Amino acid sequence: MSTPIAVITGASSGIGAATARRLAAAGYRVVLTARRKDRIEALEAELTAAGHQATAYALDVTDRAAVDEFASAFRTLALLVNNAGGALGADPVATSDPADWRQMYETNVIGTLNLTQALLPALTASGDGTVVVLSSTAGHGTYENGGGYVAAKHGAHVLAETLRLEIVGTPVRVIEIAPGMVKTEEFATTRFRGDTDKAAKVYAGVAEPLTADDVAETITWAVTRPSHVNIDLLVVRPRAQASNTKVHREL
Repeated sequence: MSTPIAVITGASSGIGAATARRLAAAGYRVVLTARRKDRIEALEAELTAAGHQATAYALDVTDRAAVDEFASAFRTLALLVNNAGGALGADPVATSDPADWRQMYETNVIGTLNLTQALLPALTASGDGTVVVLSSTAGHGTYENGGGYVAAKHGAHVLAETLRLEIVGTPVRVIEIAPGMVKTEEFATTRFRGDTDKAAKVYAGVAEPLTADDVAETITWAVTRPSHVNIDLLVVRPRAQASNTKVHREL
């Protein structure tokens, strides 16, 4: 049998990079996409040196023409992991910047839409395709000072749920993974525009937030279930987090 191919967006760091490592180890040929070409090329070299199959492809998921050109290379595809996204700002609805909302919607929702639409024919042609949408617990519950990110992740959740309804009966599964508090090297720092003190406070006192590899392992488990098994929605949080607003901190 030919090696199954997995496309991972946002593979330059964090959950995306960890997922690429896990899937490569599970026997996939991984196609690493992100805007930062140097980062994905370094990951490609790492995986290749370890004996895995990996290809780096610089891609902005919000650029539909570039996405369509990328997708034209695939006749069949086993797996698409829509991971590219992120948060900007932590301001109230009344004073938040609409540009931040627009950018979050473009990356988290439109980017996912672009890749899914462009690659769905190849996923279907494989006879056993899977689409993964990385949403968030923010896509299932609101919290103060996060309206833009919450709105975007609700959009990602609805995209996955609606797609599953629309393509039932085709050989393509739609899996949504919704992580809670995950401590990665960039997520909170990017959200607070490089303010490392604010970023550190997000995780202050939390004994063990999730790691990128925790989520990557969850994704890999979900996509390697037997073909007739669909993990519609999997919410994963650290033990210290009961909800988006209830976190145990040892301060």
